[in-house]
Amino acid sequence: MKVVLAGTGSAVGKTTISTGIMKALQDENVQPFKVGPDFIDPSYHTIATGNVSRNLDSFFMDEFQIINSFERAMKISKSNMGIIEGVRGLYEGISPISDIGNTASIAKALDAPVVLLMDSRSLVKSAAAVVLGFKALDPDVRIEGVILNKVKGPRHFKKAKESVEKLANVPVIGGIPRNDEIAVEERHLGLVPALEKEKINRNIELWGNIAEEYIDLDALKDIMKTSDKSALKDNKNKAIDSLEDDNNYGHRVDLSIHEDEFNREHNEAINLEVTNGSKPGELWKTGNKTPIKIGVAIDEIFTFYYKETLESLEENGAKIVPFSPCKDDEIPDVDALYIGGGYPEVFKKELSENESMLKSINKFHMEDRPIYGECGGLIYLSESIDGLGMVNAIPYSAEMTPRVQGLNYVVARSNRDNLISEEGDIFRAHEFHYTKLNIDSTEDLAFDVLRGRGVLDSMDGVSVRNTLANYIHIHACSCPNFAYNFTKNIAELD
Repeated sequence: MKVVLAGTGSAVGKTTISTGIMKALQDENVQPFKVGPDFIDPSYHTIATGNVSRNLDSFFMDEFQIINSFERAMKISKSNMGIIEGVRGLYEGISPISDIGNTASIAKALDAPVVLLMDSRSLVKSAAAVVLGFKALDPDVRIEGVILNKVKGPRHFKKAKESVEKLANVPVIGGIPRNDEIAVEERHLGLVPALEKEKINRNIELWGNIAEEYIDLDALKDIMKTSDKSALKDNKNKAIDSLEDDNNYGHRVDLSIHEDEFNREHNEAINLEVTNGSKPGELWKTGNKTPIKIGVAIDEIFTFYYKETLESLEENGAKIVPFSPCKDDEIPDVDALYIGGGYPEVFKKELSENESMLKSINKFHMEDRPIYGECGGLIYLSESIDGLGMVNAIPYSAEMTPRVQGLNYVVARSNRDNLISEEGDIFRAHEFHYTKLNIDSTEDLAFDVLRGRGVLDSMDGVSVRNTLANYIHIHACSCPNFAYNFTKNIAELD
């Protein structure tokens, strides 16, 4: 059983409705998923269901990886019900033509029915036109239900429901009344992370109650049952055949139809094959058996980690040892550090005041021990943020800005051997940050950014001693050699 909850666009209530449905069906052992690279929505899903939410992304993953990731997650949680929250509008991706990076690509790969979530404010007959348009654009996407959000009242809901069901021939299985109190608070990187908000449990409880009251959950489960296991198996076999025929673990997409001088280089980068040393049937490269310990910064500040990335490290001999840069006095006894993304710019005062931790990490760095940082980890490892001292492993200051400095899917190529990749390796990632690093030289930058922005002059990956830190976030499937290379280098440096 599975379903994709997709929006007609952004800000139509996907997060509240999807999380509410997950909460309402919590007793069914729901396995949640999020389309796209987002870290924050999955944190709500995890709280609502008790199962770790996973990302499915057709820019990060080829079709085989999408199917394998889905099946793997369902097996780990022993779930028979997968609920997938979409990203933006159903068809929004990185291209106005192709499906790469959009919700529709996930629905088609998994042969999952789609329930369309729509902001129905001031819509009655036009609601049917919207649904008809979404159905007609791609007949391979199975839109099996509609949920109307922000209905004015019972009369409005009845009329809009009748319109959609009679004119678009799609059942309406719910109508959520307008209620500003159920909106999710936002921050500069998107929705406020669950770990930072004490009232989030109460909010999720509220969203679950609303889902139970206003959505026909039995009808939703009937839609989930329309998933065809044989079709999913066929898709998987086709994906495997494609990999074997083309020896291509990357992605191919024809964007020439809308190519111009401005985006030609980015389009060409999308068609570069990701370096992948994994065996057919594997999501990422494995093979390291040397036991190592990696200290991973996990607390209320540093929360942005893909579960698969941590699991890929564990499958290469690593034991994950959590620690808090904010609350602990020093790092644990480990062989390497991994400091992921989060909000160090928001908690810069607290981090700066924990001098013993800063000294502990700096000492680790000066001893040439391996450290890897992403985005917020890069900022924490820098000299300072807005004048407040940080670790100073990366000898450049950082500052918060009022505007987005990087918001892209990324294609990068290593220009030298480094902690996580070899020279010439190509991988995919994403970037989203408001901070900037005050760096004026590309000498220490290990990655050429072929699509995206990076730290400076389309480059990223500040490499100093055995510390590597970058703005880009890597998923184990978008950089299949990441865990193997990282753990191998840790073992060799030990």
